Amino acid sequence: QVQLVESGGGLVQPGGSLRLSCAASGNFFSINLMGWYRQAPGKQRELVATITSRNSTNYVDSVKGRFTISRGNAENTVYLQMNSLKPEDTAVYYCKAEIKGGPYYYNYWGQGTQVTVSS
Repeated sequence: QVQLVESGGGLVQPGGSLRLSCAASGNFFSINLMGWYRQAPGKQRELVATITSRNSTNYVDSVKGRFTISRGNAENTVYLQMNSLKPEDTAVYYCKAEIKGGPYYYNYWGQGTQVTVSS
């Protein structure tokens, strides 16, 4: 089994910063891609940022220039540095890992961490 554990959420004022962390553990050979998604109340879950095993990154337009995704020295960790936070960034943030199992790729999700941006 594979587990993803997120940390780093919380309450921050507009313009502030937070850093989310996610670590994958369990029995797996390699992680192809890791990413962050978010879901605000009453809205669908949306992609925030992804990073591949070759460190290729992708961001949703609304966070470009403010958020940075990176992988740790241990390839099973991923971070999301969030700067210049806005109230519209308020959501539950989920970590996702795409892991290779035989000829297939499987998606695993963390339990989510709440980010609230409010004065």
